[in-house]
Amino acid sequence: MEFLKALLVSPFLDMAGSPLFTAEVVLGGLLTGVMYSLVALGFVLIFKASGVFNFAQGSMVLFAALTLVGLLERGVPIWAALAATLVVMVALAWLIERFMLRPLVNQPDISLFMATIGLSFLLEGTGEWLWGSNVKRLDVGIPDKSFKLAGMLVNQFDLFAAGIAAVLVAVLAVFFQRTRVGRALRAVADDHQAALSVGIPLKTIWVIVWSVAGAVALVAGIMWGAKSGVQFSLSLIALKALPVLILGGLTSVPGAIVGGLIIGVGEKLGEVFWGPLVGGAIENWFAYMLALAFLLFRPQGLFGERIIERV
Repeated sequence: MEFLKALLVSPFLDMAGSPLFTAEVVLGGLLTGVMYSLVALGFVLIFKASGVFNFAQGSMVLFAALTLVGLLERGVPIWAALAATLVVMVALAWLIERFMLRPLVNQPDISLFMATIGLSFLLEGTGEWLWGSNVKRLDVGIPDKSFKLAGMLVNQFDLFAAGIAAVLVAVLAVFFQRTRVGRALRAVADDHQAALSVGIPLKTIWVIVWSVAGAVALVAGIMWGAKSGVQFSLSLIALKALPVLILGGLTSVPGAIVGGLIIGVGEKLGEVFWGPLVGGAIENWFAYMLALAFLLFRPQGLFGERIIERV
């Protein structure tokens, strides 16, 4: 009973007693959540365009980061390396559409999902073959120093990542809601055959959306690679993006950001204030427990569309 009382009451007393420290923890969680959201955005893009969960998104983040750092190590200027990596991701999108998606048009969703699992292993193997498996340092000129803001310690790199994520969300939201291509993407996700029957070019749409997802993977790869080094564990950040998607909704671009922020803040608060009472490591499981609760009570997420099927 005493342990339960301490677990429920003590953290709130700590928060009330040190509001500035609590605000600093919350801010750190928000900035960490933005990093999760950058990966989740790629999942949302693919799902909105195909209705299939892209298991390979984490491997695309890794492949983009490996390609960029590999070019930089060979003396290519940063601007040229970024442009070349973007071209590689667009070419990858074309290859995926030509050799993976096109043969699977109108096939069950599970077939496309299994294909993305195979794509994940293919990208990781190709990246290791081309660029090696050693941990690589990625420096793209983003400052990684901390400074005081209203008494709180803030990292410049995290602020830069937050700004990039905000711009991406704004651009993608306008793209999906205000452009003809965006509306065509949603139509393709609803029904491939119906989209084809009204003249929507399925092949072109898929190349576009996978190219955009590749560009988002490049941004995420730059942020995560510069923060923690380019290593093969980068592909595992896709696992942390899953709870973000469950919270925000698989079809919502803003939801990917909101879900990431909720999980980032929850992890930091839990680790700092509850961690000492339960032995720590709350950051490892908090996101998945929260996602489980959402699956039980709101499976479509905060911003997801409720799917109603009539039989």
